[in-house]
Amino acid sequence: MNEQYEPQKIESDVQQYWKEHKTFSSSENSNKEKFYCLAMFPYPSGNLHMGHVRNYTISDVIARFQRLKGKNVMHPFGWDAFGLPAENAAIKHKTAPHTWTKKNIAHMKDQLKLLGFSFDWDREFATCDPEYYKWEQKFFNILYKKGLVYKKTSSVNWCPNDKTVLANEQVESGLCWRCDTPVVQKDIPQWFIKITDYADELLNDLDNLPGWPDTVKRMQKNWIGRSEGLALNFNISEKEDKLQVYTTRPETIMGVTYLAIAPTHPLALEAARENKKLSEFIEECKKTKLSEADMSTAEKKGFQTQYNAIHPISGKQLPIYIANFVLMEYGTGAVMSVPAHDSRDFDFATKYGIDIKQVIKPIKELDYKLPYTEPGVLINSDIFNDQTTKEAAITIIDYCEKNDLGKKKVNYRLRDWGVSRQRYWGTPIPMATDKNGKTIAIPDSDLPVTLPTDVEMDGITNPLQMDEVWKNVKINGKNLIRETDTFDTFMESSWYYARFCSPNASDIVDPDKSTYWLPVDQYVGGIEHAVMHLLYSRFFHKLLRDEGYVKCDEPYKKLLCQGMVLSEAYYYVDENGSKQWVSPNNVKKESNGETYNYFCKDTNNQLIQTGMTKMSKSKNNGVDPEDMVEKYGADTARLFTMFAAPAEMTLEWKESGVEGANRFLKKLWKFSFEHISNYKNEKLNHSVLTQNQTKLRRLLHKTIMKVSDDIERRQTFNTAIASIMEFMNHLYKFEVRDSNDKAIVQESLASVIIMLYPITPHICFTLWGHLGQTDGIDHVSWPIADQEAMKDQEKLIVVQVNGKVRAKLTFNSVASQDEIEKVALSDDNVSKFILNKQIKKKIYIKDKILNIVAI
Repeated sequence: MNEQYEPQKIESDVQQYWKEHKTFSSSENSNKEKFYCLAMFPYPSGNLHMGHVRNYTISDVIARFQRLKGKNVMHPFGWDAFGLPAENAAIKHKTAPHTWTKKNIAHMKDQLKLLGFSFDWDREFATCDPEYYKWEQKFFNILYKKGLVYKKTSSVNWCPNDKTVLANEQVESGLCWRCDTPVVQKDIPQWFIKITDYADELLNDLDNLPGWPDTVKRMQKNWIGRSEGLALNFNISEKEDKLQVYTTRPETIMGVTYLAIAPTHPLALEAARENKKLSEFIEECKKTKLSEADMSTAEKKGFQTQYNAIHPISGKQLPIYIANFVLMEYGTGAVMSVPAHDSRDFDFATKYGIDIKQVIKPIKELDYKLPYTEPGVLINSDIFNDQTTKEAAITIIDYCEKNDLGKKKVNYRLRDWGVSRQRYWGTPIPMATDKNGKTIAIPDSDLPVTLPTDVEMDGITNPLQMDEVWKNVKINGKNLIRETDTFDTFMESSWYYARFCSPNASDIVDPDKSTYWLPVDQYVGGIEHAVMHLLYSRFFHKLLRDEGYVKCDEPYKKLLCQGMVLSEAYYYVDENGSKQWVSPNNVKKESNGETYNYFCKDTNNQLIQTGMTKMSKSKNNGVDPEDMVEKYGADTARLFTMFAAPAEMTLEWKESGVEGANRFLKKLWKFSFEHISNYKNEKLNHSVLTQNQTKLRRLLHKTIMKVSDDIERRQTFNTAIASIMEFMNHLYKFEVRDSNDKAIVQESLASVIIMLYPITPHICFTLWGHLGQTDGIDHVSWPIADQEAMKDQEKLIVVQVNGKVRAKLTFNSVASQDEIEKVALSDDNVSKFILNKQIKKKIYIKDKILNIVAI
């Protein structure tokens, strides 16, 4: 054993051992309890960043811990390889997305291996592999035959720059989330999957996920958005048609003073046929369509149509407006507006001079102003006056149903999943059309429908649309035209966890293997995936279940959402007024005695420090994991990542903290070297333990108990590491004098090395071998806290005289009351307070207090 800690050498050797012995390969074993640990797979962008390192270190710690607990662990890895960034990179680098993606995968895989993650690489796949997406295409065809898939022309968010559809949540302040290009509305044919058919189950089953953060479950509940209300029909005075609205506040019906419809509502388009200004207003709304997130803050704009609605109860005529805050895809695309009791309606009515009618007042007379949005009592509501809002809601729904004016209805915010994307680099949708325009599913025997890989990306056209040879295909003697849209990449990430159970199966999933491994016992990933990825994945899982491929109801049993990694960022403003961001590695710090100034090493420009911000390429404040491994070793990077902050909180990357983690490992190595050099296989004799030996063993086993709980139940890895460090400080100070001392140090080091192994596996693997252990550390058991060792051998007794504390005495844990009283009465400080007094009684609270009453 070398005296000096040389992480680069030992880490390379250990990783080679794992590779040769296939240490982390997994297979089904009915004799062992399984544990499926999974971290969200990465997009192969070209380089790992510290966010990746944190994510995969967390999952690796959990996987290694569960192996030591005796479980059969599967910890697979793959690549979320399709998507727009690959196309953009291919255009920039003048290559094909396939070539660029595969090159990145190879490089990032090498980086991951440097960090020593215990992935089962035998299960690896990329979503751009035809052998993966073939089964996705087959499953889509199954759903099509079941009627869960359909195609319709739909108004979508369209990014003119990226030339693709965006989901509503990908539109931020009217701009594309990727490139900040203004988003426009476009009507195009789209494929949809009926996620709304599963809305109730997706909502209700959230209650069966106690291992998920409440925040994530709440976000999903809000996204599904189940509500109960009234679907109400308003006649149109100028037409025979009816206008249906949906409201969750039927008690306000008598306060309706206008109706608002979406710019793309059929009635709005009809109203615009003979009105140029109205037509221009609708086009403006399409170009500047508000996302749902912008609704509350954006300016409300409207245009009055020539139509009027008839109030179904009062018969009063109500103007119909086109409003930019009404979305066609939510509800019916029409809303009844009650400005006296809704802030948005109030602002709109005030702006356009529309009547405001109050129909609810507080139960108690209070100072208030309109709009009044709290519960109360109905006024100005005819036959419904004097009812509470809760009572009126029930009464009005009943009234409308009896008089055929409307019906009670459950509604959802959730809309069917639009899976079409007008991009090349994605899974081809396995559909085609014949010469009559009839849709035909590509037969399973002709799957996969693969992408042509020899393509040139110009950023303007979709190669699939331009490739006549690829588009035109003959199937079963028929000339067909293939669908040129590809799947939303959320399709691939929605079921990859299931494919890992049987990556080489000759079907979508092997049901027997999925039954053994699923659900995933621990899923690790960012909170940014709380809604879209996790909701779609839950939906896909239920579809797989209904086809018999899986048996459980949910894909992920326990979810941990790790926080972001932050780093300091620096910039200077160049002569053009642009910010030039400088890497922290290129910053020099100078002190003027009171404060620090920062300068760029290369240019000597004085820099502005922004403080801690999310690591990103745009701010040039990322840290290269390879640099960290080269400088300190993988174990140091892993230790700092797990110690610097709780897993779910943001982590501030500081070089000083990394250096501190490195010092700890160096000290551990040095202490182990000195112990191993002097240890001669001494055995621990429990019958002759000294007080110091007993104390150290008690602290060791309490540490084992705490670390076990911190990792498994609480998942507070940072406190587990802190407890180990605290124990090591005691071990460093422990004086070794005899063979029993050496044996206790051996026991302590062995336990510490096993507890640290999930976090810093390379150094622990190496030290374990030098400790003379017969079994490799990969196959040992997690230490179990010795209950006897943890028992306190001493107890502290507080001695009082007439209720006042006069002494605090330490006794052996088995000392009797008589022994305690005898020592207490002879204590100098106690005896002087009972001198010349008669002891009336002694009150003893077992193992805590002795109170002597003397007069």
